[in-house]
Amino acid sequence: MRVYVPATLGLLARWHASGSLDAGGGAHAVTPALREWYTSGDAEELEYAALLEAAEASLGLLAAEPGAAPRRVVVAVDIDDDAVRPGTGARSAVEVGTVPLAAVVSVHVDDSGAEPDVATAVVALPAAAAGDDDDAQFTVDSADAHDLLWYDVREIPDLLPPPA
Repeated sequence: MRVYVPATLGLLARWHASGSLDAGGGAHAVTPALREWYTSGDAEELEYAALLEAAEASLGLLAAEPGAAPRRVVVAVDIDDDAVRPGTGARSAVEVGTVPLAAVVSVHVDDSGAEPDVATAVVALPAAAAGDDDDAQFTVDSADAHDLLWYDVREIPDLLPPPA
């Protein structure tokens, strides 16, 4: 099963160094709830919807990591179906625990041009989560106007921030 794990560049660096991803913060995949909600979508559209929900979850991780580069990061992994448990929250929410780095198939990251909008979305996230459907939710959704760039797993070292 393809699962999308939200991250930050800092988390990606730690996971790369350790050889595994700790997806304890949750992940996203095509779930029955997502299929029911997105009734007219084909498999590719459903995967993209799960990826976008993971990208929004990445905003929350950025809020918890002061000083992080304001770029959404989503790590795509392929794991056995039996390693995936239903999650709570988003329609695509699943739980997967620790995943070996060898399961990573690609990484999706904002380019530097998205940083101002992503930084603004991170600030607006608490108000949007509290139900501000106008300005705050619009600001959070504006980050989705930026496409996440696709990177092969072999390019992970090129994405990592320089060591401190």
